Amino acid sequence: MQAMILNQYGEDAKFESTTMDKPQATPGHVIVKIAATSVNTVDTMIRNFGQAQLPFAPDLPAVLGMDFAGTIEDVGEGVTDFKKGDEVYGCAGGLADLQGALAEYMPADARLIAHKPKSLSLREAAALPLVAITAYEGLHRAGIGKGQKVLVHGGTGGVGHVAVQLAKHYGADVFATVSSDDQAKIVEGYGATAINYKKQTVEDYVAEHTGGNGFDVIFDSVGGENLSNSFAAAALNAHVATTVSLLEVDLSPVHFKGLSLHVVFMLIQMLHNFKREDHTAMLADMAKIVDAGGLVPLLDDRKFQMTDVGDAYAHLSSGNATGKIVVDINA
Repeated sequence: MQAMILNQYGEDAKFESTTMDKPQATPGHVIVKIAATSVNTVDTMIRNFGQAQLPFAPDLPAVLGMDFAGTIEDVGEGVTDFKKGDEVYGCAGGLADLQGALAEYMPADARLIAHKPKSLSLREAAALPLVAITAYEGLHRAGIGKGQKVLVHGGTGGVGHVAVQLAKHYGADVFATVSSDDQAKIVEGYGATAINYKKQTVEDYVAEHTGGNGFDVIFDSVGGENLSNSFAAAALNAHVATTVSLLEVDLSPVHFKGLSLHVVFMLIQMLHNFKREDHTAMLADMAKIVDAGGLVPLLDDRKFQMTDVGDAYAHLSSGNATGKIVVDINA
């Protein structure tokens, strides 16, 4: 089979085309003919930093690519929920010893995949797994519920645009931070209220939209130093979920407001073989939400083939992408 590999790590590392042996189905696993994969920030981090900073980066030569959608080619012993020809999606490789999706075929643990939403193409479905699982887990751990005021930081990002739609699906009153009028239109199209953080301070939009009381749930897909803004925007006893907490931060506001902080790291199941079946359950539930009209993936306008994957990574790193970047494999 054809695949794109890295023979070294670093910001200038090039993806190279190569021929590899097609994987064979092992017990509990399936072989997926990959239709498309999407690029996530963690993928670019692995390429840029490798094992020097990310111990879960795979050994070289490495086949990256975590997200995928495709068709079952073969099933291993003990797999009962999938059969050859099924269209599936998931996040099941591209780190540690798990082969990624930048190849024509990929082995995947059957506990990390689900039947794709019927209403989406394989290309559209490939955009969802990592970001959808992250948003789903974060909102549920934060106790998402009907009538809550929910703030999503980064409302048009990969995780953010899913969190906005899921929160609306669960009946919340949703607000999302954006940085431009174009992004505001996207958020408003989801039925949420857009907040341009470049034009309003945290204090201003908390006063305007919550009467100064703060938001009940905050999903911070920006993280880092923005966590302090999340704490400032939170109501008493509120919940803050974040995907980026790799920093030192003053937790005094968390203490004095009695906040609950939830760190979402959805790679745990893959890295530690821990409750992998939870991912199947989440993906299956989200397929129902998608097919009911509650979630639509936002795809960047640019299209890439497997041999263009270096350009796809550069486009994500440029900060100019809107929504998810998808790479076609067996198009």
